[in-house]
Amino acid sequence: MGEGEFGVVEPPEEWTGPECRLWRAFRRGETLDLRAGVPEEDHPVTSGPWGAERTVRASVLAHLLLNGPPPEPGRVASLKLTGAQIEGALDLAGGAIAAYVELHGCRFERKILMSECRAGTMRLVGCVIPRIEASRLVTEGDLHLPRCTLTGGLRLTDARIGTDLLLNQATIGGDRNDRAIAADGLTVSQDVEAELIHCTGEISLRSARIGGRLSLRGSSLRAGAGRVCLNAARISVEHTLYLSRAWMSGWRTSDSTYGTGYGERSTDQSESVPFRARGGVRLDDGRFGNACLIDRAEFSLGDGEELSLRRIQTPELRLCLSRTPTGRVSLSRARVGNLVDAPESWPGGGRVGLTGFTYESLRPAADFPLEKRIAWLDSAVGEFRPEPYEQLAAALRRDGLDEDAREVQLAKHRRRRSTLPLLARLWGRLQDVTVGYGYRPARAALWMVLIWALGAAYFAGHPPQPMKGDEAPHWNAALYAMDLLLPLIDLGQDGAWKPAGAGQWASVALILLGWVLATTVAAGATRLLRRG
Repeated sequence: MGEGEFGVVEPPEEWTGPECRLWRAFRRGETLDLRAGVPEEDHPVTSGPWGAERTVRASVLAHLLLNGPPPEPGRVASLKLTGAQIEGALDLAGGAIAAYVELHGCRFERKILMSECRAGTMRLVGCVIPRIEASRLVTEGDLHLPRCTLTGGLRLTDARIGTDLLLNQATIGGDRNDRAIAADGLTVSQDVEAELIHCTGEISLRSARIGGRLSLRGSSLRAGAGRVCLNAARISVEHTLYLSRAWMSGWRTSDSTYGTGYGERSTDQSESVPFRARGGVRLDDGRFGNACLIDRAEFSLGDGEELSLRRIQTPELRLCLSRTPTGRVSLSRARVGNLVDAPESWPGGGRVGLTGFTYESLRPAADFPLEKRIAWLDSAVGEFRPEPYEQLAAALRRDGLDEDAREVQLAKHRRRRSTLPLLARLWGRLQDVTVGYGYRPARAALWMVLIWALGAAYFAGHPPQPMKGDEAPHWNAALYAMDLLLPLIDLGQDGAWKPAGAGQWASVALILLGWVLATTVAAGATRLLRRG
């Protein structure tokens, strides 16, 4: 090993030819490309074994990154390697990495250890890695793992990423605990992009803090039976969460250069891939500063699995699924500004949890008429609860749709009526027919006019005998029927006449119907005043 004015300038004598070339490339900040130049032989996943001419020991990478030589004058030292077989375990745990790191299409024999490591920017693109252990990793710049294959998972528990975390098009398998990405407590200053990834195992982002957006567009997540494929309870996303489709054309035409490759999408929207989750999804207590967009997504949920959005807070929730989820959807205690939805997004059969769910306004993304929404609400909530109906009516009133709000209130009372005893159901039915539980007060007037007209017509042909012949007032069938029908109002007719036989029964019917109508009108007026 030779030394010069700027320190060690020659690699150790025991290093191989490719390793010595990497030493010199590191000092110059250049890329060492060990590819054969044949795509079938260079693919890190599908190609055959790579020989010694393409092999670099992991200890050599660790030496360069942790105790590397100084750069050549006028150069910036960086580790840039393409198409290499990395032999052994790359152990950088607890170290400090000053150099820029970028590896393309490399094949690692064993896992990478970076726990409690400090680094600048690290980009591993299209590499095959058994596992990455990077708990409490701290980077000043990006951590990029696009198109990588991590057969044993990725651990980023309590890691802190200075700018972006990029995982687009990665294929990630689970560890022995069926966890593909363990990133509880992760902090990312800007964006997390995990678009078009394929995960077999749980993604755990509990209590993660993301300064920009979290994008899982077009990704496919799969967990074992009864497991959660995405567990992001208590996550905080300053901008937007995307569980939505991705357009494929932009990905196909991209290369592997940052800025034009694993992030940019074409405007050609000819083909898209939905976000797919096979297993439970948990976003409980999440905070999303701009929106939570669950758009063109598919959820295949088994027994006991659910899409759980309990207690989330966001200015906008878009729930527009490609097909109705097979399991339960829970929004209990969630607080939302705009609710953007579609009919097929909601399962029936009492599999929607809406207890305490509040939203300011409805913005349907597809045709969702009021009759269909009320029918959905009746089916979704299962056991009767008044709160979802009240919330829907309040949102409609805020949009100026008072008539629709009254229809929802009527639906609430009708649904409640089905849970009452027989006599209460009969009384409720009478209120519904007569005054629509107070939301149709004009009906009472119509009923009273009709009954009064029938009573007046009957008594016009069947006048009763006067109570006192010499003191009887002038007979007026219309006034007499009105005096019987209106309670608490005396028109001087009721007490002056003495009906008998059928007339007596007609009088009793008018009195009873008057009291029933007056009671329902009073109840309706009270309800209107209370609502006002």
